[in-house]
Amino acid sequence: MTFAPLDRQSVSDQVFGRLRDAVLGGRYAAGDALPGERDLAASFGVNRHAIREALRRLQQLGLVRVSQGGATRVQDWRATAGLDLAMTLTQAGDVLPVPTLARDVMEMRVSIGADAARLCALRAGADARAAVTAAVEDYAAAVPDLTAMGAADLAVWRRIIEGSGNIAYLLAYNSLTAGDLAVGHVPPHLRAAELLDVALHRRLATLITDGDATGAERAARALLTPSVPSFSDDQEKEQERR
Repeated sequence: MTFAPLDRQSVSDQVFGRLRDAVLGGRYAAGDALPGERDLAASFGVNRHAIREALRRLQQLGLVRVSQGGATRVQDWRATAGLDLAMTLTQAGDVLPVPTLARDVMEMRVSIGADAARLCALRAGADARAAVTAAVEDYAAAVPDLTAMGAADLAVWRRIIEGSGNIAYLLAYNSLTAGDLAVGHVPPHLRAAELLDVALHRRLATLITDGDATGAERAARALLTPSVPSFSDDQEKEQERR
């Protein structure tokens, strides 16, 4: 297999993107060996440093396994990749369906948010509970500016997840608020039902403060769920227009 030579702007990024798309698009199956560094450098028209950097990034995402002195072999990303891969896939052209992935990210947000609210009600100390309430009031003060409310809402969920005491949820939150599929990058009007429900935000804060884990979980799920279909439907329409 050969690759078209690249221009000199962001060379390693371009190599990374082309190889990522080749792996995710099935041009290489799990277990296949990629061409050697020398052959890839010649194919792309770049130096071997750019190739090594691209392969390093692919390995970090769990797409390949680089063996010192041996072949670089493709891995089954469904078994080896982590959440960081999802945050890069909107740059992968038509390799994977972005609307479906966007929906999946928002569904994951519902699950994590609901359980984090439950754990926050169970585990958070007085300071953490007060921080949730204060963040909710900062969010409410931003009404009716949807953009400002969206930014303030992210702070609410950070306080809730911090209060949950679950480090894995916190790391997942960091991933969900970074990259092209970041919740913060979702146009505010697609989350309007969620963002404009000040009463339910305050209800959630009260349930957490009162230590009502079951109630907090239900309120969080009710708050986050409306954003899932509106976001995925809008993304699907945008994809069809393209």
